[in-house]
Amino acid sequence: MAHILIADDGIVFDGTTPETGPLGGAESALVCLAETLAARGHRVSIRNRCPGPLEHKKVHWAPLDHPVYDPVDLYVANRNAMLLGRYPEAKRTVFWIHNPAQFLVKPRYLWPLWRHRPAIIFSGDYHRSTYPGWAPSGDRLIIPYGIDPVFLEGTPRPPPPPHAIFTSNPLRSLDWLLELWQHRIYPQVPDAELHVFSGQRTYGSAGDAKAPRMAEVLGRANALKGDGVILKEPVSKGDLVAALTTARVMLYRGDPGETFCLALAEAQAMGVPAVVQPIGAVPERLTPGTTGVVADTEDAFAEAAVQLLRDDALWQDQHSAALKTQKRWTWQKAAESFENLIGTP
Repeated sequence: MAHILIADDGIVFDGTTPETGPLGGAESALVCLAETLAARGHRVSIRNRCPGPLEHKKVHWAPLDHPVYDPVDLYVANRNAMLLGRYPEAKRTVFWIHNPAQFLVKPRYLWPLWRHRPAIIFSGDYHRSTYPGWAPSGDRLIIPYGIDPVFLEGTPRPPPPPHAIFTSNPLRSLDWLLELWQHRIYPQVPDAELHVFSGQRTYGSAGDAKAPRMAEVLGRANALKGDGVILKEPVSKGDLVAALTTARVMLYRGDPGETFCLALAEAQAMGVPAVVQPIGAVPERLTPGTTGVVADTEDAFAEAAVQLLRDDALWQDQHSAALKTQKRWTWQKAAESFENLIGTP
């Protein structure tokens, strides 16, 4: 059994947060990895901005300034390069990042990277490509996110009503999608609905600066009730499973800031076909033409959305293919990859 320590200085959350409300992708990833490693027999400690010490699902949570008493076999500095030197006594330190890596070329981040030369953990090929080749690092490793087990229990079902779903950040092209929905998709499928599960609450205080922009986009969504748009608050994982079970297609343009897209991976694992554009990491989450469509143009996006909303046979084929093939990203596999870092230089 190894002692694995993960540090994060982002928003306030702990292991109980996913059970009571929405949580962003990077935070969800930390919780799932920690709980999976603990279930595999490791001692897992988290130091972050949680309200206070807590043990939940065998994971030990405590605030950032709380002491760490036991020797650390693997220290995972999460998101912030300034955390790299926080536990120099750890046998091995790695850096797990979640956003596109261009921000790391700023001098204040380059210094700790030059000094510590950690292995950097990326979530996919696109993600790794965002870190310049000249920039300092140890190994550059790819460990894809896993999907929360609650999304891996989807079963075959008959075609649902023509209900599309959007479950991402409202600033990730929701305004673009609303425009396309109002003028090119909904007029062709007038009984269709677009269910938007999105809001600032998922991002806590980290989203405060962007709250006015989010509110503007969400206001536009709310104003389109007459065009089949139904705006809902972000929900817990359990409620999201129920929503995906009744969804016909996920419509999501993609975003250059998307390095894995858990929202899309979760929908695919539940058997929900998707329509995306070739932006960021989202094409990596589909099997194009089999579990969804990667549309190069707005016209192609709208056409694919209409087809999946209308054509039961096409939907059934892509639904079945997604259930069969899109459950391959699991936290067990991710945890095994992190375990392989223990005891290696």
